[in-house]
Amino acid sequence: MNQTLYSLVGYLLLPVMILRLIIKGIKSPLYSKRISERLGIIDTIPVPIIWLHCVSVGEFRASITLIDKLIKKYPEHKILITTTTPTGSKTLTDHYQNQVLHLYFPFDLGFIVNKYIKKINPEICILLETEIWPNLIHILNKNNIPTLLINARLSAKSLAKYQKFAPNLAKQTLNKLTLIATQNQNSAERFIELGANKNKVKNTGNIKFDQNPKTDKVASKEIKKIVGKRRVVAFASTHRGEEEEIINSYLKYGNIDALLVVIPRHPERFNEVYKLSKNKDINIIKRSSNKTAEDAQILLGDSMGEMMSYFDVADIVFMGGSLNNTGGHNMLEPAALAKPIIFGPNVFNFAEISADLLNKKASIQVQNADELFKEIVKLLDNDRKVKTLGENANQYFKSKQGAVKNIIDIIDKNLEKI
Repeated sequence: MNQTLYSLVGYLLLPVMILRLIIKGIKSPLYSKRISERLGIIDTIPVPIIWLHCVSVGEFRASITLIDKLIKKYPEHKILITTTTPTGSKTLTDHYQNQVLHLYFPFDLGFIVNKYIKKINPEICILLETEIWPNLIHILNKNNIPTLLINARLSAKSLAKYQKFAPNLAKQTLNKLTLIATQNQNSAERFIELGANKNKVKNTGNIKFDQNPKTDKVASKEIKKIVGKRRVVAFASTHRGEEEEIINSYLKYGNIDALLVVIPRHPERFNEVYKLSKNKDINIIKRSSNKTAEDAQILLGDSMGEMMSYFDVADIVFMGGSLNNTGGHNMLEPAALAKPIIFGPNVFNFAEISADLLNKKASIQVQNADELFKEIVKLLDNDRKVKTLGENANQYFKSKQGAVKNIIDIIDKNLEKI
């Protein structure tokens, strides 16, 4: 595939993408709002802009330390943060209020991206992790706007897909970036294997280790009041199919001596998980109800922006997206709070981190939901191991910090050239 074919496919799919947002908006109205921004219909921004793109909640949370540094270091600039999902948008605006600018990310079509860039006129564009958009990167390069792919990661699976379906397009696009700052050496080597010039690739470390995750003490206090004196096992960022596996295995093991707190990854699934539990004759209550969980088997975490508070009250944390083929979610937030972490077999999004945590005896990996509950039962009977796993996770987290400083130095050098 070349750039012309890529753009042609994009034009053909544009009505489908818009229709998809409208359909998703039936269940979750925020999806169908502000579609104009995705089409490049935005107001001119007359101030110097540093543009940072975070897809959704996870990427935004990981970027907070970097964003805070940019706000402080460049007071004469406005930081524009774009997101793709409404949950990312809400989390961002709740956190920063009017401190930063926010827009939705444009569809990657030439005429849309051209309009968008002319309106915002960024001095630099900073893309996170896997946000490789050929038309956007081509137009930024054409306009001599420095473009960094930071905290970049490339799994073996993604490398194989690029090599199979779009090797030339991937190579051309990567070499139009100013720099690729990778999370780890494995990703650096894969980007080079995909065709990136060695001089454009630098392993700067993972900014997720530089998070300073703070718990909302008010939310933690409210959740603790709901939980009471019960021990808590948190199932964080779960996906469709995982909750059913978890509930089925839980029922096999009987009423274990802990409250299960299930926090689905996507808020539009809260009611789905609630109904699923009810259909399994599970005594479930919602966080939003503020009822005590004295007799409940499951507390449904149907709230936004409280994940760290759920981790705060948890004795054990299972990270979702790892029993299915999602590839896992960020294990470092519970590690920062010294919580023992369990994850499933599919953690390719966090391959190096998960391997490190296992090597440091800071986590447990299971192959399925039945194994998961075997390990949970063991841990509930072994306070010493719970404490050791949590402490090891926290030590590992602290030992890997420093990526944000490396990236700020790179941003400085590129802005100095302007």
